[in-house]
Amino acid sequence: MGLGDRLKQKLRAFMERPGTTVSLDRYEAILPRILDLEDELTALTDAELTERALALRDLVSEAEDGQPFVTLAEPLPIDEQDLAEICALGREAGRRALGERAFDVQLLGAMAMLQGNVVEMATGEGKTLAAFIAAFGYVVRGSRVQVLTVNDYLADRDARWMGPAYRMLGLTVDAVGEASGHDERAAAYRCDVTYVSVSEAGFDFLRDQLVLRAEDAVMPGLYTVIIDEADSILIDEARVPLVVAGSLADVTSDASAAATLVATMRPGRDYEVVDDGRNVQLTDAGAALVERAWGGIHLYAPDNLPKLTAVNLALHARALLAVDVDYIVKDGRIALVDEFRGRVARRRRWPDGLQAAVEAKEGLTATDEGEILASITVQAFIALYPTVAGMTGTASTIGDELREFYRLEVAVIPPNTPNVRVDEPDRVYATIEEKEEALMAEVAAAHETGRPVLVGTLDVAESERLAAALREHGITCTVLNAKNDAHEAVVIAEAGGRGTVTVSTQMAGRGTDIRLGGSDEQDRAAIAELGGLYVIGAGRHDSRRVDDQLRGRAGRQGDPGGSVFFVSREDELIVRHGDGIGGTTAGDGRVSGPHVHWAVGHAQRVAEGVDFEIHRNTWRYGVLVERQRQVLALRRKALLTTDAAAELLRGDTTRFPADLDAVAEADLPADPDADDLAHAGLELVTVADRFAEVEEAIGEQAAAEIARQIALYHLDRGWADHLGMLADARDGVHLRALGRQDPLDEFHRLAVPAFNKLLTGVDTDTADTFMAARIDSADWTPADAGLERPSATWTYMVHDNPFGSEMERMFANLAKMVLGRR
Repeated sequence: MGLGDRLKQKLRAFMERPGTTVSLDRYEAILPRILDLEDELTALTDAELTERALALRDLVSEAEDGQPFVTLAEPLPIDEQDLAEICALGREAGRRALGERAFDVQLLGAMAMLQGNVVEMATGEGKTLAAFIAAFGYVVRGSRVQVLTVNDYLADRDARWMGPAYRMLGLTVDAVGEASGHDERAAAYRCDVTYVSVSEAGFDFLRDQLVLRAEDAVMPGLYTVIIDEADSILIDEARVPLVVAGSLADVTSDASAAATLVATMRPGRDYEVVDDGRNVQLTDAGAALVERAWGGIHLYAPDNLPKLTAVNLALHARALLAVDVDYIVKDGRIALVDEFRGRVARRRRWPDGLQAAVEAKEGLTATDEGEILASITVQAFIALYPTVAGMTGTASTIGDELREFYRLEVAVIPPNTPNVRVDEPDRVYATIEEKEEALMAEVAAAHETGRPVLVGTLDVAESERLAAALREHGITCTVLNAKNDAHEAVVIAEAGGRGTVTVSTQMAGRGTDIRLGGSDEQDRAAIAELGGLYVIGAGRHDSRRVDDQLRGRAGRQGDPGGSVFFVSREDELIVRHGDGIGGTTAGDGRVSGPHVHWAVGHAQRVAEGVDFEIHRNTWRYGVLVERQRQVLALRRKALLTTDAAAELLRGDTTRFPADLDAVAEADLPADPDADDLAHAGLELVTVADRFAEVEEAIGEQAAAEIARQIALYHLDRGWADHLGMLADARDGVHLRALGRQDPLDEFHRLAVPAFNKLLTGVDTDTADTFMAARIDSADWTPADAGLERPSATWTYMVHDNPFGSEMERMFANLAKMVLGRR
């Protein structure tokens, strides 16, 4: 079976996959036990309730070593009686401290999470309270818990909101945010439960891998994680690398000159956009223009590779990346827009000079790029936790991906009250203009009755264009997008008010419910009579999950509501991933026919299949790198916490000249060996002998610390260089496919020997530095030998694959072949 056949088989299996879910029968059988405990717990005082929770937690200590509140590498198993007790205590604490008594469906969600599943609970069904009960259960079983969120706002809000209930059960809780200091982070991670965004947790983990003293690390370890918006974090952001970068010496960049030059080019004459708008390339005329502008250079000569790269990046920035779609300009800086959430992707940037190219395009001062000191993908980071659970409003459609990449199952929790929302079929139009005219008319009709409307858009530019058009029609509306997402909680809280029209980008992770009648629910009954919140989608997204998240804003907890999506033949989803939409076109541009809705679904399934295969392919590349990082992390931990570096030098019998000044004066060949040195009459001494001398002079402890700092420097330096090499290899390895070589095999052939060389090189470089240094004081540092660490470090997330690839186009074509035409 060839590569194409195997890919077809995989794509077909993905697109025809059945819904997968965990049976809830076991958990439902426990509900009566929980109810039986309720009267007993209600009779307790607050102090007695706390004491009972602590007594349940004491069982873990007794099971282990008698010490209070131990933290286990993995939580102990939970039997049915424990589940009942945990849920009953959690429900009672929530009732007293928060005024919220958990519904049975919330207890089902908590129990499913306590068994290491991802639970699907609809918007407004109380995932936050269910997660509180699950977190309490994991702590009771001996594990610290981190609750990962999509942003700092949700982490802080949920820690504050659930805090009184945790404390009533005798637990400590805190949150970590971007503004948290070192000591604040360390204290928060030592709590029983820590709320933190996935990016902040990942950055803290990476920074801990670079500390020079063990006590400077902020994380005590990774134990149990409960992931909010699990589909977004585990799937949408899985490929996103978290990066710690260090400052580099100033280097001359061609980005600004290239941007100025590209701005004078004309499309079609100097460059061409190809591959369905996913790539751009110079024409012969464009290449000649560049060569003349830069003094008659040969653009494709090896010495001019930086200039060629700068021009190509400037072309990508101009032709393929659009302001208010892919990024916004805010406070004089480029801010990337998260394609999955439609909001600013904080501390995220493009890699490999593309960030500088976009900054030059917009006439902004270039930000420091630096070099990568440490990196890990979100997927690899999550995989480090021994126990993983999660919750989201949309998970069942990605059950296969969760199983393949994380070995997680999905438990679909029914709503507490049946969903009565009315979801209309898509309305399909011939052109974008006709689609938007129809959408405006639909909004106006609903608005005239006073019914609240939420319009979901695909990007920032579309949200502002539609909002401007609505205002021209006399309809007041509020816009929620990446430019004003700081006000999102207030905007969403009032989006259910009478006559309110809200135009918003993606709704995933907004964290606030839309209540009929607004935050005070003053006009709730009247709005329910009008049909509740009306959700109108301005186009289908690449993922059904995102559409479902938008729809889920209506029909909260049994409320009435409605939804409809407007689609056109010219939408990017249809153009890129569809085979066209047939049917009959009416006078207003509306398209109808037996297969119209199938064609829209077909394009969406192709897009999902492409994303799935790109995720799988990217993951395959990352497996080796992550294994190498783990090997290096173990070695670094040994250097940091033991005398491994000193033992290395104590046992090294390699001979070096005793007098380095004499070496410079001796007549030696270019690469002298020990015999050459001896023949020149130079006295030789082993590394072990020199180390013994240093120990005698400054003390064993000081000598061991100096050895440790030298070894850590070379290990960190070697890993940074290795990451740079891997990035370059990854960028170019796909070209090997043109020679009928497997790019992944070629990548491994480069990465494996390079890593082995790194490991041996650390030992050699440590000995070389030690022997070359003049160590006569305990105050000596590697900087005294010119081994400088970065003067500043910062963190960011890399926006991976910003303008497509040959692999993506291949997957798209295969997906269309698999699904066929109809």
